[in-house]
Amino acid sequence: MTVMTTRITIRKPDDWHLHVRDGEMLKAVLPFTAKNFGRAILMPNLIPPVRTTADCIAYRQRVMAALPQGSNFKPLMTCYLTDDTDPDDVERGFRDGVFTGVKLYPANATTNSAAGVTDYNKVMRVLERMEKIDMPFLMHGEDTDPEVDIFDREKAFIDRYLSKWIRQFPKLRFILEHLSSKDGADYVKSAAPQVGGTITAYHMMLTRNDWFGHGLKPYMYVMPVIKTARDRTALRKAATSGEACYFLGTDSAPHPYARKVSTNGVPGMFNAPVAIETYAQVFEEEGALDRLEAFASLNGPKHYRLPPNDETITLEKTSWTAPEEVKVAGPDERALVYRGGETIAWKVAG
Repeated sequence: MTVMTTRITIRKPDDWHLHVRDGEMLKAVLPFTAKNFGRAILMPNLIPPVRTTADCIAYRQRVMAALPQGSNFKPLMTCYLTDDTDPDDVERGFRDGVFTGVKLYPANATTNSAAGVTDYNKVMRVLERMEKIDMPFLMHGEDTDPEVDIFDREKAFIDRYLSKWIRQFPKLRFILEHLSSKDGADYVKSAAPQVGGTITAYHMMLTRNDWFGHGLKPYMYVMPVIKTARDRTALRKAATSGEACYFLGTDSAPHPYARKVSTNGVPGMFNAPVAIETYAQVFEEEGALDRLEAFASLNGPKHYRLPPNDETITLEKTSWTAPEEVKVAGPDERALVYRGGETIAWKVAG
């Protein structure tokens, strides 16, 4: 007889890939993550990007000012890698506790990535320094060569670049973010523990049929794009496997409604309001609720060499309805929520 679990308590999770933007959008969306997560790696692809230690100190101050009163949430900041990034500034920021890692955006790979790396040869000095000081390297792992099919970008990046870099920099810790394919999930396992990988909830829930099989749904447009049922199955198996190389990264990415739903819409799905609850649903569906804590709360800190959180959260099998949108002050007005209007099976207690 199978006993149905209706309540689980886990160490407070961390989000190892999060966009909270800036200004009014930051104020509107940050509380959703701060409520249920202890820490989050904040992405640096603002306009202008967070390129230097000075930029990062200023951004961190704006983030801290946007936190709800009494919150213990800790933002972990990242440096936006460019062709001109100064290794000395990176090291200074890391040693001073300002930077947690450096983030690679291939130029024009995704939202606000125009300032990203155009020639990997130009950043090898930065990677050498990072290896020397044991600083994590976070990657949007897609090859943006126009000849590469958009569904093959992750595999092409691994084949052409990452598989070579791990040999070139054997002591550098890599994180391949938002794994979206069976190729990506398999590669991370083969290259662990040097390489870790984050997995979003929506890549484990959706396929490209959901996105454009029954009318085009622009709010499901993300980078890397949602792929096939085979890829989704592989990601679900990876996340729920108990393997330490996989950990939680929502890639929650809010946009103003007009930019998201437009003739040339931008990638990114705002899922922070339903994040840990959706992961719980996936793990329950896979019969792996007992492994949720490792994926959400333990594996990420282990890869980043940080202690897990001391606090806990409790999830209950109690249905609730996700908000369809979040209001934002000023010109941004509102941001659509992933699974908005849906009945969500799990809820954080209290």
